[in-house]
Amino acid sequence: MKRLPRWLRLTRGWVIIAVLVVLLTAGALVTRSWYERNLGPVSSSDAVTYFTIQPGESLHNISTGLSNDHLIKNIQSFEFYVRGRKLYAKMQAGTYALTPSMSTPQIVSKIVNGEVSTNLMTILPGKTIADIKQAFKTAGYAAAEIAAAFDPATYPDESVLANLPPGASLEGFLYPDSFQKTSTTPAQTIIRESLEEMQGHLTADITAGFKAQGLSIYQGVTLASIVYQESGDPASDPTVAQVFLSRLKQGMPLQSNVTADYASDLAGVARTVSIQSPYNTYLHAGLPPGPIGNMAGDALKAVAHPSSTDYLYFIAGDDGTIHFSHTETEHQQAISQYCHKLCAQ
Repeated sequence: MKRLPRWLRLTRGWVIIAVLVVLLTAGALVTRSWYERNLGPVSSSDAVTYFTIQPGESLHNISTGLSNDHLIKNIQSFEFYVRGRKLYAKMQAGTYALTPSMSTPQIVSKIVNGEVSTNLMTILPGKTIADIKQAFKTAGYAAAEIAAAFDPATYPDESVLANLPPGASLEGFLYPDSFQKTSTTPAQTIIRESLEEMQGHLTADITAGFKAQGLSIYQGVTLASIVYQESGDPASDPTVAQVFLSRLKQGMPLQSNVTADYASDLAGVARTVSIQSPYNTYLHAGLPPGPIGNMAGDALKAVAHPSSTDYLYFIAGDDGTIHFSHTETEHQQAISQYCHKLCAQ
């Protein structure tokens, strides 16, 4: 075959390079255009959503929460924007009034500047009745008013409380959210709104899911409170729930650290997994007597609709990732490989 002249070979090479440059440039422009579009507002709606960032909350949890509340278009774009400008460390905990009409830069700016909403009473997730009472005390409510507001007997007409066994407190049934208040808003008004929000999350689908797992509504809420505190990541909730449900069905103790922590705090002693308490699932089989705190809706959904996996163990690694195992041997290997700092505590 006749060889092409050198000048023609060089020309062809430059043409190929030019085409590649054009394609790469076009690809970069398309990617940038996609990225910038995803930084824009979700819609033109000015409906306010109160979004709470907890101290030390991960960027992924924040972005996932914003996406679930329909406040940002794309989780990856939000995280790239924050990381690219090194703003995560500057983001401040608190409750923010956000709308779908705000762009990602506007939302991030508000959080970085700590422009928290005022005249709000916030009930955070994963908190106990004792924690929530303290928040009301800090907000200026008197002890007598707090005591009355947290008494289930104050709300005989609230249908959600029909699920409480005799003598139970409101533990686990105060749904986390931010509630608008003025200097004259009674504590009972806020508690009632929280209870009604909890009732709204106990949908027919959720309660039917509890029943399918062999749980009453109160038991489902109890397990959801454990799942929420053990997981820390909505994406892992269904598999964490599956582990606990499988252990319950096999008669294995849950061995949940957070139940032992709750029992220790309740007794006012240093946290230990050897605390003698019916809440300590290391020493007592089955579920504890009741919830160990409140929880977000994802944990309720996870218990109602657990994953289809068949794990029996999990460990939270030092990197924040949950590692699941089928056997005790695999579990111990996961501890050795992924959990050095946390498991040494």
